[in-house]
Amino acid sequence: MSTDQTADLVAEVEELRDRVRRLEDVVEDLRDSVRHLGDIEALRNLKAEYAAACDDNYDPDRLAALFVEDATWESQGLGRYEGREAIREFFRGISGHFVFALHYGLNPQIEVAGDTARARWYLFMPCTVGDTGKAMWRAGLDEEEYVRVQGRWMYKSKKSAPFFHTTFEEGWAKRQFI
Repeated sequence: MSTDQTADLVAEVEELRDRVRRLEDVVEDLRDSVRHLGDIEALRNLKAEYAAACDDNYDPDRLAALFVEDATWESQGLGRYEGREAIREFFRGISGHFVFALHYGLNPQIEVAGDTARARWYLFMPCTVGDTGKAMWRAGLDEEEYVRVQGRWMYKSKKSAPFFHTTFEEGWAKRQFI
């Protein structure tokens, strides 16, 4: 093999190595993108499980299992609860207040950063209040923080701020807050 042929072969090998490096970069970028999208989907599913547990007569054990041990749950007018057990106890009692509810989490804005994430969701909740038996409309903004624990996303904090809470008959145009 001549010197020129050897030089050409070395150049081809270097070009192939560069191509492999670029492909490895593309594969890494794709892997990161797929993980990011998978994390967002897992957080959507966590929110859906939260809503389903609420709509299942506020199942306290099912709901508490979605929160880390030192989590917080807060909603204006309903209180602030710190720790999984306090959250569980809150949900044990709330089914007497809301005897029927359908929780809709809408228009999420989800940001994932490694093993932590945060999101803002609009809440829309038709419900029936137990002490009056009245049909109510509730709407608000949920601000949530999450953490990945042993590969599973869980709530770190959940804070709800109301836009309105009103009877079905009055609607939100006549009276926004009760």
